[in-house]
Amino acid sequence: MATFILIMHMVLSFRVSELQVLLGYAGRNKSGRKQELLTRALQLLRSGCSPAVQIKIKELYRRRLPRHRMVSPGTATANTELPAVTSPTPAVTSSTTHLPYDAGSPVSPLPLLAPGREMERSLQQQLHSHAAATPPAQPPTQTLPTRTHHPVHPDVRLRSLPFYDILDELIKPTSLVTSSNQRFQETYYVFALTPQQVAQISSSRDILPGQKYDFTVQVQLRFCLSETSCPQEDHFPANLCVKVNGKLCPLPGYLPPTKNGVEPKRPSRPINITAYVRLSPTVPNHITVSWTADFGRNYSISVYLVKQLTSSLLLNRMKAKGIRNSDHSRALIKEKLTADPDSEIATTSLRVSLLCPLGKMRLTIPCRALTCTHLQCFDAALYIQMNEKKPTWVCPVCDKKAPYDSLIIDGLFMEILSSCTDVDEIKFREDGSWSPMRPKKECQDVTNRPFARTGSNSYDNGSPCSDERKSIAEQRVSVDGKKVEVIDLTLDSSSSSSSD
Repeated sequence: MATFILIMHMVLSFRVSELQVLLGYAGRNKSGRKQELLTRALQLLRSGCSPAVQIKIKELYRRRLPRHRMVSPGTATANTELPAVTSPTPAVTSSTTHLPYDAGSPVSPLPLLAPGREMERSLQQQLHSHAAATPPAQPPTQTLPTRTHHPVHPDVRLRSLPFYDILDELIKPTSLVTSSNQRFQETYYVFALTPQQVAQISSSRDILPGQKYDFTVQVQLRFCLSETSCPQEDHFPANLCVKVNGKLCPLPGYLPPTKNGVEPKRPSRPINITAYVRLSPTVPNHITVSWTADFGRNYSISVYLVKQLTSSLLLNRMKAKGIRNSDHSRALIKEKLTADPDSEIATTSLRVSLLCPLGKMRLTIPCRALTCTHLQCFDAALYIQMNEKKPTWVCPVCDKKAPYDSLIIDGLFMEILSSCTDVDEIKFREDGSWSPMRPKKECQDVTNRPFARTGSNSYDNGSPCSDERKSIAEQRVSVDGKKVEVIDLTLDSSSSSSSD
């Protein structure tokens, strides 16, 4: 009981930032006024806090102890120093001993009495009397959230970002709690970095010539809708303003509106706040968020420690997953070329280009999304590089969503590219086989080449003479080492029989 009373005194002397760190460490709501935070902290103690939480309380109290060594005069009956906080069960040397008192604390110091329920009741009475004696506050510049029926930590899943690997979760998805009577809202959050996280960020600094330094390990801020039905994309509230440690954080620019009168929308991207974060394990970081409440939508905020990836690394990961069996593509070809009994038109062949629709160059790593129903592929390396600059992840063939996780390397097209190096187009048949579509140079050479004539050049009724027609019909022209037989379609049955 003595340990419980000592820890309760420590909590009562905490400031707002220390209460928020404690509640965040225990997984409780960290938003609200100081009185609300203090009430939640005391409820945490009465519900039976774990030893880890007790150690955290002592650690927070020990940080601010050197600044408050003096004992409040007039209230202590003996100038007795506080026992060492590291002691798990400090001994009470006298019947009345006072702890160091913070003048800014909302509660005056209380003597450590003998264990009993009178102590707990006196704490509660003093807490309620302080709340009643507090004068009504002036309208603040920021709007603090009130209790709503929305969960503080909704079960929200954010859509994974291919170019970022999540290392740690600094602030789990937390609701942006709105007030019921004001449109413009403002709230703030606190998070702290561990020594290991600080070392990860500091060691990842990348200085490029002629550019500002950047970090490959970043602190990433994300907003999304509080929907639990499916993974959510990044979605920003209206008129959003973010400050990190008092510094204004730039947001992605607005997209051009598609229609007149439509509210402009920001692209679905995370916010890199690494440059504004205090890289220290002892100093907490504050995030102030202000936005315009949309009473039809609820938003969530989360902060992650991530590692930025490159397009070449994503391409290597894609190759490591392997190449999809060519039988899948052949089955898709047969399905597309199967005759429909209800249709009068039957497709017997399908032409596909071996050029990438993005760069108009020959494919090197043919890929497409599992959600695509077409056979046409695009180049994986070029597609990933384009999304590294501007992440849209849209198929260049069908304009449907083609996320990185759904991309596959087509094994059939890999076989075609390796066997046909001088062809840019192929044709698929009903049985799944294919053949190259070569340019028709032979026909052009035949039509442009002069024929040797053996007969007279005279014409009878606008048609060549029979001797000339016979020589043309029997002539063979060699083109590129191949024999091409030229047949005169003007020969009728009588002339052919007479020639025989």
